[in-house]
Parts: sequence; structure tokens; C-alpha cells
Amino acid sequence: MHSLQCGRFTLTLDRPQVMGILNVTPDSFSDGGSFDTCSKAVAHAETLVSQGADIIDIGGESTRPGAELVSIEDEIARVVPVITALKSLNVPLSIDTRRPAVMLAALDAGVDLINDIAALEGEGALRVAAKGNVAVCLMHMKGEPRTMQVAPEYDDVVAEVTSYLATRRDEAEQAGIERSRILLDPGFGFGKNLAHNIALFNAMPQMREALGCPLLIGVSRKSMLGQITGRVVSDRMAASVAAALLAAQKGAAIVRVHDVRETVDALKIWQALQ
Repeated sequence: MHSLQCGRFTLTLDRPQVMGILNVTPDSFSDGGSFDTCSKAVAHAETLVSQGADIIDIGGESTRPGAELVSIEDEIARVVPVITALKSLNVPLSIDTRRPAVMLAALDAGVDLINDIAALEGEGALRVAAKGNVAVCLMHMKGEPRTMQVAPEYDDVVAEVTSYLATRRDEAEQAGIERSRILLDPGFGFGKNLAHNIALFNAMPQMREALGCPLLIGVSRKSMLGQITGRVVSDRMAASVAAALLAAQKGAAIVRVHDVRETVDALKIWQALQ
């Protein structure tokens, strides 16, 4: 059984861990503007932990399709006070960013995990991440957020995503990031259409086996669920919980979700009754 070295914590991955999403942004696709002040963000994080979140993932830049760029200064100003305020919660804190300067500021503030949609490809990102004892999550994305959903194409999506993640894993290790600190994320919805997402979801067990690292899976409220159910973003809780449960059954070590309480309950029932 894997364990994950995660900053101040060592997570034993003997059950799926629930990562609660905390967007400190005005424009995220699901809850943009809901928690855009430090006090609102801190209150929401405390609620997520009380509902059973194992990890809190703090993001200051929306990376939804078509998202506008945020300045580095704005992103740091959004996330650092929140990280500082949440350190006393005694759960691992994750920074959701692709910018090395933000990673550095978050590390200085005491973050435990760097969750990067660009898989530490930014200039100097590997060097920054190697410095602490923090975990890293390396994600596959085709293109960049503003344009990634414009007709993405693959010859073999599972093979290409697996190969990319293996390469980034190896480069992280060469930079001094031990495998015990590495999570991998196939990047659902990041430059993938519904057929690509379904193929990746079904291939999760093989990918985990091939890559030798725990998988972090994030499908909560995403458009793939809307395409399957016909529901708008605000009405995708049931779909999100079902998808998180299926991801756990397929071997996800961490599920990244908006609906923490409901997901925690579903996972408890599955573990008790399976």
C-alpha cells in the first residue's frame, strides 16, 4: 500500500482520501465568487474539514475552459493569507497553481502539496517543488486552459496520457522529488472530449499499474458529467458523487471534490458494504 509524503503529514492511502476544493477566485466554473475573501474562504475550509475532507486544495486562478489570466501578484494575494490562516486546521493544505512564483510563496506560507495542472513544466517549477518535503501532483493537459477544449485530438488517448505522465514522473525524480511524494492526475476535461474522458476513466487501473504512483482524480461537477446527465453545473452533485465513488473503485488514491460531505458518506458506505 502506497503512502504519500505530504509536507507536515504522511498520508497512508489505505482508503481513498477526499480533497476538498477551495476556489479563492471570482470566476471558477462552479463556485466562482463564493469564497473570494479570506474570511469566507477560511470559513468554507473549516466546513469542508468538519464534513470529512482529508486535504484542502486552495486555488487562486480559474483554469476552466476559456478562463482569463490572473496576474501572479493577484494570485499570491488571494492564496497566501488563506494558507496562513488554515495551517492550524491540522490537515494537509494543497496549492492549486501552475506558476513557480506562486508555488514558492505558498511553500513559504506552509503548504504541504503542490497541485499543478502543468505538471511542473513552468520554468523553475521542478526546482521549487524539490526544495520542500511537499507532495506534488502532476497533471496531463493538452494545450492551455483558454483553448484546450477546441477540438482536442489523440491517436490513443490512454497511451499518450500515460506516456506523458511517466515522463513527468521521471523528470520530477531526476530533479530530486522522491516517488513517495508524487501523485499523478490524467486531467479529465483538460484538452479531452467526452470519449477521451470515458476511455481514461475506464483505463484507470491499468494506468495506476503502469505508472507506479497514486492517482488523484478530479471530475467533480465537470462538463463530462453534464454531457452524460444533461444537468447544469449547479445540479451535478449526484453525478459527481457517483463519479468519485467509481473512481475510488477503480483505484483512485485521492478524489478531488466540491461536495465533500456527500462524497465522504458514499465512500464510507462502499467501504462498509463492499
